[in-house]
Amino acid sequence: MAAERLILLLFSTVFLYLLQTLIKFLHKVWWRPVQLQAKMSSQGIRGPPYRFPHGNTKEISYMRTQSMQKPMAISHDIFPRIQPHVYAWTKAYECQLFVTEPELIKEILMNRDGTFPKIDMDGYAKKLLGEALITNEGEKWAKIRKLANHTFHAESLKRMVPKMSSSVEEMLERWKNYEGKEIDVFKEFGLLTTEVISRTAFGNRYVDGKHIFEMVAKLTALTVRNI
Repeated sequence: MAAERLILLLFSTVFLYLLQTLIKFLHKVWWRPVQLQAKMSSQGIRGPPYRFPHGNTKEISYMRTQSMQKPMAISHDIFPRIQPHVYAWTKAYECQLFVTEPELIKEILMNRDGTFPKIDMDGYAKKLLGEALITNEGEKWAKIRKLANHTFHAESLKRMVPKMSSSVEEMLERWKNYEGKEIDVFKEFGLLTTEVISRTAFGNRYVDGKHIFEMVAKLTALTVRNI
């Protein structure tokens, strides 16, 4: 009799746990998105329909893949190529807000009264980004921001200029080998960015920690697929 009660209790516990997990999952991937879309629609803000359970992630991924596969004309208008979904949906649904006033931009970024909350990140995205400025608010954000202030202070940035200049000079020197040939500028500037980060933040060249950047890139790709 005692064994039967123990088994019943165990099954009840497992059932309640699974039920709670299911409710949380449905609340996150179905109820909240549908509720948010309904509220925005009531205010006249339209957009692409939400698709359970991945939202518009697959559609965005497909549009980006298609965009990158097409040849690009020589133009500075790269927004439709790198963010094709935003470009297409903005034109289709006419939902856009551009803030150009410096004081308003400052108010939004400072967000002292919490009017502009950040995206609630958890799971893979939270693990990838860690305790960063873009994932925290309140006192924790203030502490991290205070630590970052020193790094981005004008004097600190000035000390980084020689390393940045050296990285650019090396890139331009490397380009001389491609005279008369096409250069993948997207890839080259990606390498330049990682080289500058490596030198200014870690004191090493990109090639010394190339495998780390490659692993981070793979982790980022996996995270995006699972968000």
